Order: sequence, then C-alpha cells, then structure tokens
Amino acid sequence: MAAAHPAVPRGARAADGAPRHAAHAHRPRLGLPRQVVIEVVQKDERGYVAASGFGPRADWYRNVMASPDVTLQIGGRRVQATASPIPTEEGGEIMARYAPRHPAAARQLCKLMGFAVDGSAEDYRQVGHHIPFVRFVPRRVP
Repeated sequence: MAAAHPAVPRGARAADGAPRHAAHAHRPRLGLPRQVVIEVVQKDERGYVAASGFGPRADWYRNVMASPDVTLQIGGRRVQATASPIPTEEGGEIMARYAPRHPAAARQLCKLMGFAVDGSAEDYRQVGHHIPFVRFVPRRVP
C-alpha cells in the first residue's frame, strides 16, 4: 500500500505554514498504489483531517472513499489509517476554525472552489458545508 519513496520531505509546509503530509491509497478498480500530498487542516484526538479542495470529484477523494484503508506518511513515519467522510455541519465548523489560523490558504481554497468570502467566521462556516472533509483515523496495527 505504501509507496517506495517519501512524497513529502520531513517538515514540509505550505506557503502559509500549514503542514503537508502524504496519503497512500489504492485505485479502487485497478488496485494500483497511489500517492498524493494532502494538507492536514486539523489534527485532534480522533486523527487527521484533510479537505478536498477540488470537491468530491477529486481523484484522491474518490479513491479513499472507495478504499478507505490508507497509509499516511507524517514526517519520517508511516501511520495505517481509515478514511471516513466528515458530516457537513462538522465540516463547516472545521473551516470556521481553520480560516483564522491560515487566512491565505483559506481564501485560496475558497477561490479555487468558486466561493467569494467576506472573511467572517460565518461565511467560512457556510463554505465549509460545501467542501468534502475526510478524517483519517489511525488504526492499531497488531
């Protein structure tokens, strides 16, 4: 499931300082391993959260929804995880919290998805209802 080469150098960050990580998954129909760099917008006690900036039709999003057992590469370590979609209301709250911490990335994500925002938490919350968010929950490996 994991790729042979690290996709993201240790400590890699987006222009606004947000961490970048790699997710490794299989293409559902072909079973071929795929690797993609994602931005973790939130890490909490339940796992890692990423947003699909290109919506539900993004290849990586469709792949992890079809084959949710993935390997995350975080820095120099690999974490086995299960991907699950985040409910719309929770996605709105995630976006409302993310935007003030990473304003440039939040504006860019909104623009990419065709949303104009006024910068308020409520505006970002409403946009967050339209962005597919995924939670990657680490699995215990026996």
